Amino acid sequence: MERGGAAGGRVCMCQTVFPAHADHRGELSAGQLLKWMDATACLAAEKHAGVSCVTASMDDIQFEEAARVGQIITIKAKVNRAFKTSMEVGIKVTVQDVLTNVEKIVSVAYATYVAKPVGAGKIELEPIKLLSAQDHLEHALAIERRRIRLGYEQVFENLMQENNKEGDYCDTFEDEDAVSTELTHVQSIELVQPPHANHHGNTFGGQIMAWMETVASISASRLCRSYPILKSVNMFKFWGPSVVGDRLVFNAIVNNTFQNSMEVGVRVEAYNCEEWIKDQARHINSAFLIFIAVNDKGQLLTFPKIKPTTKDGMRRYRGAITRRRIQLARKCMLSAKEDKPSDPWERSNQAYVSYSNVAALTHLAAKQGWEITSTLDNVKIWTHEEGDVLSLKIEMQVKIPSHLAFSLLSDFTIRQQWDKHFLTCEVVQAVNEDEKIYYVTSPPLTGHKPRDFVILVSQRQPCKPSEPYMVAVKSVTLTSVPPSPGYCRSEILCAGFQIYSESSSNCTVCYFNQVTSSVMPYLAANLTGSSKSIEDAALECIKFLERKGSKS
Repeated sequence: MERGGAAGGRVCMCQTVFPAHADHRGELSAGQLLKWMDATACLAAEKHAGVSCVTASMDDIQFEEAARVGQIITIKAKVNRAFKTSMEVGIKVTVQDVLTNVEKIVSVAYATYVAKPVGAGKIELEPIKLLSAQDHLEHALAIERRRIRLGYEQVFENLMQENNKEGDYCDTFEDEDAVSTELTHVQSIELVQPPHANHHGNTFGGQIMAWMETVASISASRLCRSYPILKSVNMFKFWGPSVVGDRLVFNAIVNNTFQNSMEVGVRVEAYNCEEWIKDQARHINSAFLIFIAVNDKGQLLTFPKIKPTTKDGMRRYRGAITRRRIQLARKCMLSAKEDKPSDPWERSNQAYVSYSNVAALTHLAAKQGWEITSTLDNVKIWTHEEGDVLSLKIEMQVKIPSHLAFSLLSDFTIRQQWDKHFLTCEVVQAVNEDEKIYYVTSPPLTGHKPRDFVILVSQRQPCKPSEPYMVAVKSVTLTSVPPSPGYCRSEILCAGFQIYSESSSNCTVCYFNQVTSSVMPYLAANLTGSSKSIEDAALECIKFLERKGSKS
């Protein structure tokens, strides 16, 4: 094991895959990998915290590649951000073939760990030391991922209620070949012994994950009559601890099938000796695992439909549909490089579109290789070219407090007062206090129709003084605002403001805009025109902000 450097909170583990770690196919079992991932991430968390840590949750995990016997697994974990008593740890797993030296990514995941000092005292974690541009980027995005974690349950419940009202669930099971979910039910009991726990006697989260994967695989195999392959896990969340001596009862059942994949739900309950006698369970974990299966030629198998037979089975059946909608939305939205969000704008993807919006601006601002093209007293212009994508950065020195600049620039309904490329602007949906969707029109250019946009504006206040205020902008598709024949519907890939405080009365405003050669810009000026046009727009923005600031 190789430990991190002076920054702390970094651990790297290398492990050769031996037959004892593998399944019948000679591939590293997912349960064993989950144990290694949790152990490595926990070491990184403890290295930063300086005290024992326990697993609180692990975000959705996707398994992209399989590792085989004889290959080398490398797991790198580092603390991305420390909150008061918890930390986000990023985990990257790669596999290397020793004969070809080819390395592939197996999985990238994010886990949350909580510091647990000895005794009843509490500990407040030190901030992370950021050593590289990548460290700064992950540190900024960690707060967005935390918003998603905290809001997940509410998103799920809202979507379940919405689908129940709209009748989105198909509750008729007329297929004669449908398999009863009860035939897939599996129960397993494990006794937590010292090798399964840390030095404080708390069961390793990775051990519980591994046991869950085992029982879920058995449940899945009863449906597919084959050897299932774990492809993803829907957010492990630990609701309570278990300790040495506890009996852990695992119940697994297939919740639903989706042609080539199935969801298996696993519920974990813990009992100490007294609770075991009285049958008083402690619910400590639930997770949902997605499996596929292949034939001898590596082709995906099609699963039979399933039929719930109880009220609780119907709840799980519907829940699986909702989680799949959220998962598909997240898969589309979490990539900061995603050009266009899915249709429609709905509860299942709101949080992930917002994350994508802020993440895209954060990634753009952190890019290396910006080239300065123009310098005035209060305005500097940079460009960045990558393939057919041109990005602009305009830096403005403004003599007003940063919080006031943020308030003015985040309200797009007053944008026309300084930006001639805004003809009209109206709020079409106030998603929440930090997100609004606007419909914008811009005047026509010579020989062209006027353009219109449907944009999501996400605003974020800094968590600490060194961080910027952010106003992120990205096009979204809204079914209630379809394209109009009188306008040419245009798209914003990524744009927005970062606002840094310089003093109590001065700030630096950085405007970013990323476009492809096929997209006409609209926010700051004609990007294919002269620098003078951009400078004029920047100067108008400065005048507007300082004029408003003087009246405050």
